[in-house]
Amino acid sequence: MSLHTFTRLSLTLAVTAALAACGKTEAPAAAAPAPAEAAVKFDLSKVDAPVSVFSVADLDPAVPACADLNGHVNGKWLAANPVPGDRTSWGSFEILGERSLAIQHAIVEQLAAGKPADGSIEAKISDIWRTGMDQAAIDAAGLAPLQPQLDAIAGLKDGAGVVEWLRGQYAQGRGPLFSFGANADYKDSGTVIAYAGQGGLGLPEKGYYFDADKKDIRDAYVKYIAQLLELSGVAAADAAGQAQAVMDFETRLAKASLSRIELRDPAKRYNPLSAAEANKVTPNFDWSAFFDALKVPAAQKFSLAQPGYFAELDRMIADTPVQTWQAYLRFHAVDDAAPFLATPFEQANFGFYNQTLRGQKEMLPRWKRVLGSVNNAMGEALGQLYVQAAFPAESKAQMQQLVQNLSAALKARLEKLDWMGDETKARALEKWASFTPKIGYPDKWREWDGLQTSAGGYLANMDAARAFNYRYMLDKVGKPVDRTEWGMTPQTVNAYYNSTKNEIVFPAAILQPPFFDPKADPALNYGGIGAVIGHEMMHGYDDSGSQFDAKGNFDLWWTEGDRKLFEQRADRLVAQFDGYEAVPGKHVKGRLTLGENIGDLGGLTVAYDALQAALQANPGANVAVDGLSQDQRFFANWATVWRRNFTDGELKVRLETDPHAPANFRANGTPSNMPAYAAAFGCKAGDPMVRADADRVVIW
Repeated sequence: MSLHTFTRLSLTLAVTAALAACGKTEAPAAAAPAPAEAAVKFDLSKVDAPVSVFSVADLDPAVPACADLNGHVNGKWLAANPVPGDRTSWGSFEILGERSLAIQHAIVEQLAAGKPADGSIEAKISDIWRTGMDQAAIDAAGLAPLQPQLDAIAGLKDGAGVVEWLRGQYAQGRGPLFSFGANADYKDSGTVIAYAGQGGLGLPEKGYYFDADKKDIRDAYVKYIAQLLELSGVAAADAAGQAQAVMDFETRLAKASLSRIELRDPAKRYNPLSAAEANKVTPNFDWSAFFDALKVPAAQKFSLAQPGYFAELDRMIADTPVQTWQAYLRFHAVDDAAPFLATPFEQANFGFYNQTLRGQKEMLPRWKRVLGSVNNAMGEALGQLYVQAAFPAESKAQMQQLVQNLSAALKARLEKLDWMGDETKARALEKWASFTPKIGYPDKWREWDGLQTSAGGYLANMDAARAFNYRYMLDKVGKPVDRTEWGMTPQTVNAYYNSTKNEIVFPAAILQPPFFDPKADPALNYGGIGAVIGHEMMHGYDDSGSQFDAKGNFDLWWTEGDRKLFEQRADRLVAQFDGYEAVPGKHVKGRLTLGENIGDLGGLTVAYDALQAALQANPGANVAVDGLSQDQRFFANWATVWRRNFTDGELKVRLETDPHAPANFRANGTPSNMPAYAAAFGCKAGDPMVRADADRVVIW
């Protein structure tokens, strides 16, 4: 559960020793281990990227803070900073992302200009970068890099052949029909098992296949399928019919799929079976043979997480004509490879997913697109160089202290809860004491031995990295969980909570203004990164994370009465966000966004408590700055974090798929529940930013 979600085809900036448990708040912050000495010295003197910081000059006096915090703090900035043509959203996250990208760009350019040692991570990154930037060679190659895969699809004879082909594809990390990967066992969080889950759809969510207001998108998708099929060599006379067959195929899969809201329930993501038991669900798909092909020791236990989906998929293996299977597999093979193929393929892919679906007007510059590929292929390796070049060790040490302060505030709040019984409270505090924070970067870096890259071709390098990374993941099955491993790269502007490890993680790139500034007054840091720390901690107690215990096991540790009281309070937060209209006729889905909204509500509340404790310990810091009190600056910086514009298309997609509410509602939603906000700005009952006592939501 992360602070912020990236879109499907927007630039992804990311596709550690455990620190002392947060519970030991009396201990001083441990010395932050320094990153390893860089093999290459990078010159970042020419890095010039925009920054996003809170400034009183941005405040709009025409919009009172008691009416609209987001408008008061961000309205002027948002009006002056529309979404750039090569983006679908623009705000604090994207601006920090630009700075991270600028640093990464300087690193890869300097690597490519040098002569990295053969076999080094620098050489492998350089290979991916140089082949990706060689547009002339990519265009000259045309479809040739993908042709062997397409020829194999064309040779399929029946459902049994499709199944055999799929086994080979999944062994290489490819396979459109379902997800298959490694994760901690929900019931035994110290051990890794395999998980199979629904998939197979080219549109963002099952509702896109049925909702009346999505018909134009469905029509455009069918045209896109036909376009890619034609580009891949299918005669124009046949492409339209095949495209409709693919759409009908996916619609059938969508009907058998669970919604994003349903998948928020951990029980719907965990269904442990043996291969023999799973074969009864899918008699036409032999899981033992699948595991043998992937060399995965999963026959005795794996999770077939949505059995209804797999039962329908199994029926389709038996009753769908092989020609439809060929069209479906051909389209998805080309669609998956399109960003790494010649210009017509890349432009077609952009045209549907970015322009039609999300309203993006123009492609990102090629260097940013290729840098996204480097991150997807070798993100942690690039992160190792990023940290060496750009992350000050003192930031990690200061963050450790902030985490301890937030942890102490959370403990105090848990101890004072008046609606939770002693038995459940003891379990909540047990979970609090086992939180593990990770800050900046891993203390143990991944090894990349065995990944073979070359100057031979962009798609070849991306396929090699995909297969290498997939094998790296599959090799974890049946082994103990590595609790030092990270799920985000250091250069990612984000943060996350992992329920099976009960850990909170803060990559280096987010530790910059407006989130974190070692020179800022306390209010800005507590309203920024302090609220982020609190947010990630509170994911351990949201509607989903609260079903995992202190050891990370899926175990509802609540008494029945206390759980009912929690759900009643959570339902009020659902109702609050259901009431927000994001675009005419389209409201936020309070149930879909509940986990993130609980994270915001608890996180900002705990951060405010921690700020008050810090100011009490250091009264000299409790001073007004630029005419604003510390409390006012705290809430203003919270809003600054959420300054963000969206294209209409992007916003509509997010309302259907994103577990995070749109940024303006995050800026306003939590403060409107906090009496401290009303007191800070002198708001009165009846003001829009003051929720009536009957409507005010308090959970943690």
